[in-house]
Amino acid sequence: MEQTIWGHLPVLVRANSKESIEYILQALWRTRKTGLGTTDRCIIQEMLQLQNESDLDPLLVCLRMLIRRCVYENTSKEDIPKLFPSEVLPELQKLLTLLLHKFQREWQEDVMKDQNIVPRLKAMTWNMANLDKESADPAAVINLKLQNDGQFHSGEQDVKFKLATDSIDMMLKAMHCIRDQFSTVDEALNGH
Repeated sequence: MEQTIWGHLPVLVRANSKESIEYILQALWRTRKTGLGTTDRCIIQEMLQLQNESDLDPLLVCLRMLIRRCVYENTSKEDIPKLFPSEVLPELQKLLTLLLHKFQREWQEDVMKDQNIVPRLKAMTWNMANLDKESADPAAVINLKLQNDGQFHSGEQDVKFKLATDSIDMMLKAMHCIRDQFSTVDEALNGH
């Protein structure tokens, strides 16, 4: 099934410019959740000089598949050409590789925003600062090790910050409120 879909890519050669193909890819990404609207379909059909609107769908399916592989499988620039079978014209492979790579990071960031993944706390250490200086107020230096489980930007990250006494008091009050809310949720879930 996948091999037959590639036969529709040469239709892109009818586009009169690189910008037209760029527009098509951007339109497909912009409408990834809703599907391509009538206006965009007409514009693309006109760009590609297609007589029948039904000729457009197989091409769009093929392009969406390429976009998904590039974005969700985090395909490197060197590996993008490997997505194409040999029957796809080398010039077309080169152009699509260039454009897919150009938008890959932006599209991956869009996916990250959609997922709204928040890093989780893996470890916390602290120590006191400014103890030996008479003029400075004592402060605690907090070091958090965060684990990001996002699809594209996974890994650990260190965050370091300094807290003075008034900031610590405010933070502890907030933490107590969070603890109380957890207790309320636990009681509701466990039926106590």
